[in-house]
Amino acid sequence: MLEETGTNVSISTVKLVLYRHNLKGRSARKKPLLQNRHKKARLRFATAHGDKDCTFWRNFESNCVIILLIGLDSQMKPACIKALTRIFKVSDLDNDGILNDNELNFFQRTCFNAPLASQALEDVKNVVRKNVIDGVCDNGLTLKGFLFLHTLFIQRGRHETTWTVLRRFGYDDDLELHQDYLFPLTLKIPPDCTTELNHDAYLFLQSVFDKHDKVLTLTVALQEGAENAPLWGPSVEGQLTTYLDVQRCLEYLGYLGYPIISEQESQAVAITVTRDKKIDLQKKQTQRSVFRCNVFGDSGSGKSGFLQAFLGRNLTRQNIISEQHMSYYAISTAYVYGQEKYLLLHEVFPDFNVLSDADQACDIVCLAYDASNPHSFEYCARVFKQYFMDTKTPCMMIAAKSDLQETKQLYALTPLEFCRKHKMPPPQAFTCNTADEPCKDIYTKLTTMAMHPHARLRCMCTCNRCTFCHLQNFINSELVQTVKAKLYTAILSRHVTQADLKSSTFWLRVSVGATVFAVLGIAMYRVLLKQR
Repeated sequence: MLEETGTNVSISTVKLVLYRHNLKGRSARKKPLLQNRHKKARLRFATAHGDKDCTFWRNFESNCVIILLIGLDSQMKPACIKALTRIFKVSDLDNDGILNDNELNFFQRTCFNAPLASQALEDVKNVVRKNVIDGVCDNGLTLKGFLFLHTLFIQRGRHETTWTVLRRFGYDDDLELHQDYLFPLTLKIPPDCTTELNHDAYLFLQSVFDKHDKVLTLTVALQEGAENAPLWGPSVEGQLTTYLDVQRCLEYLGYLGYPIISEQESQAVAITVTRDKKIDLQKKQTQRSVFRCNVFGDSGSGKSGFLQAFLGRNLTRQNIISEQHMSYYAISTAYVYGQEKYLLLHEVFPDFNVLSDADQACDIVCLAYDASNPHSFEYCARVFKQYFMDTKTPCMMIAAKSDLQETKQLYALTPLEFCRKHKMPPPQAFTCNTADEPCKDIYTKLTTMAMHPHARLRCMCTCNRCTFCHLQNFINSELVQTVKAKLYTAILSRHVTQADLKSSTFWLRVSVGATVFAVLGIAMYRVLLKQR
């Protein structure tokens, strides 16, 4: 068709020119170049411009690239404004609405791998001052000035500068964040492994929440990249999203500009893939920070209250929350031996016959029953015997609603007898009907058991009947304390009376005494353990 006019023009050039004259929509760019409904229009255009030289076509091609950023009315398109606004907010590290010299240099290094000289920065700001009111404030570039600067670049034919910035911040030809930017393909998660935020990602989220208002402004900051922006806490909600949906976590980190600010290739480096849980059991230690606890129980057993109490809400505060805003997940921090860990509670729907593999896959099982309901414990016993009795997953019984009158459970064994038979810790009394925040000791115990499943921690009480209680009582007994005090006194007196305490005889006696004391303690522990 074009050959009939005697015009020799590349197909790509014609496509751009047709787009410039609104003869071809965006959706049609992926279709064949020549379509029946466009033949006449293209023939007319080719006939009218068949005698133009190469300079004309090069200018048209440049204008067609610019038209993606600026409309026919010479105003920047909304999609371009939205993209550049997000770029401005990501580069505004202190969130004061102004790009100071340090932030401008950071932006320059990020996009062009070279900082601007001081005089060049002043020249840029002077140009903005002359053309835009409030484009420069406190010797820094405002959003208004930032947008004007890119409009000026485009109008002067330096559109490649703006495109370089857009590409560096993850945008494609349609001014949308590219899928490869939001969802890096470098992250591989083997089976039986979990995902967590690493320390650098935690610090990044903490800095985001420090510079934004923790409730409202963060959502606004994200809406330039995603309409349904998440409302994260600096660590807790981030860990929850990473654990349950790592792809969504990568997407959120991309919107927040993590690879830009942290100067990383992608946000995949923010994710730590833990090793297989089987290896943790073999080595009897774990490096994980997030532990999952699935909470089982019959309807009305207090599972939801148990989850909400973990978030610091007593019964009064829980009654204010509507049912549709109740989540089946709750996550918060718990300190185990001075280490900060995250415990993720998941309420499992009480359908005994349809427990999925995901419902059974966890680090610890929590079986909650209503202490005031005589039929409540039976469900917990059935779930344990059918799904967890022959596994290595530690389990704990929770006697919920302990503030009410305790009722005898209509089961062959009492909850305490059941726990003893299956070598579980005794039932833990719990209630969220308190004046202040509910006690969180139970959650620390759950986290400890999840961290050390190999230890089979059977005692978390002061019953004075089990092996661990006897051992603890022995260590704290008056006899042991007296021997300990006398040994300390003897060592101290010898230190005062003798000048030469470094003699081999003295230290040999001390070493032998300490060894004998340790051996006696271990022997007594083993005897008590065999008796149990």
